[in-house]
Amino acid sequence: MISKIIIDSFIQLAKDKDIDRKELADIIKEIFEALIQKKYGNVDNFDVIVNMDKGEIEIYQEKEVVEVVDDPDFEVDIKTAQEIAPDLEIGDPFIDVVDPATFGRRLITYARQVMSQKIQEFERDQIYRDYSSRVGEIIIGEIHQIRRDALFVNIDKAELKMPREEQIYSERYRRGDSVRAIIKEVRSDKRGPEIIISRADPVFLMKLFKNEVPEIEDGIIDVRTLAREPGDRTKIIVESHDKRIDAVGACVGMKGSRIQVIVRELNGEKIDIINYTSEPQLLVTRALSPAKPYRVKIDYEKQRALALFEDDDISIAIGKNGQNVRLASKVTGFEIDAKSRSEVEGPVQVEVFLEEVEGLPQRVVTILSENGIDTVNEVVNTSREILLSLKGLGEKSLDDFMSALLEKVEVEVEVVEEFVEVDDDSEDQDTEDVTAKEQD
Repeated sequence: MISKIIIDSFIQLAKDKDIDRKELADIIKEIFEALIQKKYGNVDNFDVIVNMDKGEIEIYQEKEVVEVVDDPDFEVDIKTAQEIAPDLEIGDPFIDVVDPATFGRRLITYARQVMSQKIQEFERDQIYRDYSSRVGEIIIGEIHQIRRDALFVNIDKAELKMPREEQIYSERYRRGDSVRAIIKEVRSDKRGPEIIISRADPVFLMKLFKNEVPEIEDGIIDVRTLAREPGDRTKIIVESHDKRIDAVGACVGMKGSRIQVIVRELNGEKIDIINYTSEPQLLVTRALSPAKPYRVKIDYEKQRALALFEDDDISIAIGKNGQNVRLASKVTGFEIDAKSRSEVEGPVQVEVFLEEVEGLPQRVVTILSENGIDTVNEVVNTSREILLSLKGLGEKSLDDFMSALLEKVEVEVEVVEEFVEVDDDSEDQDTEDVTAKEQD
């Protein structure tokens, strides 16, 4: 009778927890094995059978028939054994039936406590198995708790954690909001499974593209590489395996319909979609968008690229805190060095005529002019020996003149050799250049 009471009470508890009968039977068996261990000290010679249909728990204890009993847990005397089975002899196994009621009045209470623990363990194991097989999948859940270092999302019986580093920094979350994220990792510890979800991981963006662009899901378009700084900008290189399909156009969609869905999901994150090319110079040029270099030079041995820009475009090329050139480097695999024209060719010199500079000794200006030296640059680029060789110009008058000139005019002479060195190697087979105009 007690067996049926236990099973009936467990069946109702199992229904509430959505545990099937076979799993419930295994749990009840484990509980009684624990009870046996607690009472007898071992379970080696016990067998527990749970019959869910009949509502019965059968416990059998195997003993050896002996002349004199030394260990009653493992032995039975020949006289007692033959009262039940007359054919038994010394050395034969004897099966004793144990009534579950012998475990005491507290059996049901204790069993229910153990049952509750087992169900919790079962649920944790079930959640771990379920979500371990779903790593890389996008889920939608409701935010139920927000902490400084993480937010927690509920889906059915599972609690999912989004650490701060897996969040998009520009987003603000509120309790009760629905949030979409990717299952990044499932960990197991004593407290149960820890399911880590992410909106900042590049794989999340990749999955969004697969959801919105059927050609990617079908394998017609490949995502070659992707570099992302969550909440700010992403650069993604795509390639079409069908000449009839434009990879960038397919990702953007009609009137931007596809890319707009993704951008909205990412709270306005900018996305640069780059058409793949096997030409490194052209690939680097495209990756530096929205800036357009007028020349790109590749060093294949060092896996570096030098991109040259007009002075007005260099800030766009580098981007805020170096973001644009940094992402371009990551997505192409080349370490890109972006420089302006003035950095490699030197500052543009503005001609200043000596007659326009006030306060200069007029007699010296006249002497210089009569000898074809009319501008500040011409004075600076003429050696002192030549100037002193001019008729009527002595050392003191020249020194006074130069002091006055330097006080009135800021003279900047700068020699930049780096670009000259790169340009000298233009015939090397490992270095090629391409202008922005050569894009497909």
